[in-house]
Amino acid sequence: QSGGEQEAVKQAVLDYVEGVYEVSPTRIERSIHPDLAKRGFFIKKGETVYSPHTMTFPQLVELSKNYNKDGHVPKDAPKDVVVYDVSDQTASAKLTAVWGIDYLHLARYDGKWKIINVLWQTPPKLTK
Repeated sequence: QSGGEQEAVKQAVLDYVEGVYEVSPTRIERSIHPDLAKRGFFIKKGETVYSPHTMTFPQLVELSKNYNKDGHVPKDAPKDVVVYDVSDQTASAKLTAVWGIDYLHLARYDGKWKIINVLWQTPPKLTK
């Protein structure tokens, strides 16, 4: 696909991560499809095994309103995006963020790229 499509996919992922970092639910609503399926794994404080966690679109919108309300995410927090593949209707990407690693599936809806699936885990270095 064209560089423009790669950039559009990357921008959708940046809207997602920056929407959480910058307390901007509008960016979440712009980049995430309402049928979002977000599943992940994290290690709770004081534990050594991963716990599963699921999140819906409304839950993510609410999270984005509060996640960094206190400003705990540093200005230079990671938001590294790798776009793996872009087809005419679907795309896949990887995001490294302060909370861990997200693998994302995106689809084109009405000409706009939207994240529809997220599979994530906390970074291994934080789980020790």
